[in-house]
Amino acid sequence: QVQLVESGGGLVQAGGSLRLSCTASGPTFSRYAMGWFRQAPGKEREFVAAITSGGSTYYATSLKGRFTISRDNAKNTMSLQMNNLKPEDTAVYYCAVQTGTSYDYWGQGTQVTVSS
Repeated sequence: QVQLVESGGGLVQAGGSLRLSCTASGPTFSRYAMGWFRQAPGKEREFVAAITSGGSTYYATSLKGRFTISRDNAKNTMSLQMNNLKPEDTAVYYCAVQTGTSYDYWGQGTQVTVSS
């Protein structure tokens, strides 16, 4: 069983930065790919970024260059560095773990609000 807890969300002005963290419980965290997703009010949840167990990274095309995903397997944590934030980045951000063919464990989410 994997449990995920996000932190680091908050209110920031446009152009600012935030760093989100996701702490995972469970002895096999390092074996799995992990990802960040977000859901804005009235919109579908969308993919943000992912990182494999080996450290390969993938980004939503529109976010590449501003967001950076990383992980520290020794600390069971995954992070998302978000720079040059825009009002349209406002959303609840979720971390997730892919133990099978899909993301099957999710955190409770952390709110990111970017003011203009």
